[in-house]
Order: sequence, then structure tokens, then C-alpha cells
Amino acid sequence: MKILASDALPTSAEAEKTLQIANDANLAELAASGAFEGVERIELQFPKFTDGRAYSQALLLRRRYKFAGDIRATGDVLIDQLVHMHRSGFTSAVLAEGVDASAAQRQFERFAAFYQGDVHDPRPLFAREAA
Repeated sequence: MKILASDALPTSAEAEKTLQIANDANLAELAASGAFEGVERIELQFPKFTDGRAYSQALLLRRRYKFAGDIRATGDVLIDQLVHMHRSGFTSAVLAEGVDASAAQRQFERFAAFYQGDVHDPRPLFAREAA
């Protein structure tokens, strides 16, 4: 997962192929209107770290709508959310202002495996080990 500091700004070329989606948007309507066509990055908003609707949106974008581009978390993003974001389908995150980006990678080193499946491998741990 690519971790960006809060002051990281997209270039104008990146902004043209980026779609920002509010966390209360209806993804089915956006998909039906063709809003995802030609989009390389979708930015999902976390207005507060306690608002987890963007996790569901990322999961739906990956599984139901087969979006293969970059899904970026923006807003109130803290380092303790990064592992779950990655497992939900996010590929990049812009940390909230004042959050130490150097500590972010340690979150991924804390856990060797997860029992539950995720967007990367939907099988639970016992099924992965049996294969």
C-alpha cells in the first residue's frame, strides 16, 4: 500500500483521471452512468476516522464493479486503519495532518496472517493452508 503524507498533492494530469466519491454516494448509480470509465484513481473520503462507509465502498468497487485502478483513502486517515484499508481494497492512503508517516509501515509488519479472507484472497486461513 502506498502511504502519502498529508501535504501530497496530485498533479494536474493525475487529477484529470481521478474520481472523488463522497462516502454517501450510490455506487450503483455511478456505475450505471458510466462514471468509472477511463478513471485510473478513485478517492474515497473518511470525514472522521470513526466513519467506515468508505471501507464498504472500496470492497464494492473491487468485487462488484471490478475496478482495477488505484483506490485512495483521503480525509481523517490514521495509521491504525491502514491494514484494514488494504484488506478492503485500498491501494493508497493520504494520512491525516500531523500523523507520522514513518510509523505507517510498521502496521503491516505486525500481523503475519489473517483468519478471514479479504479482497486479495477471499478464502479463510484454513482454506489457504490446505491448498
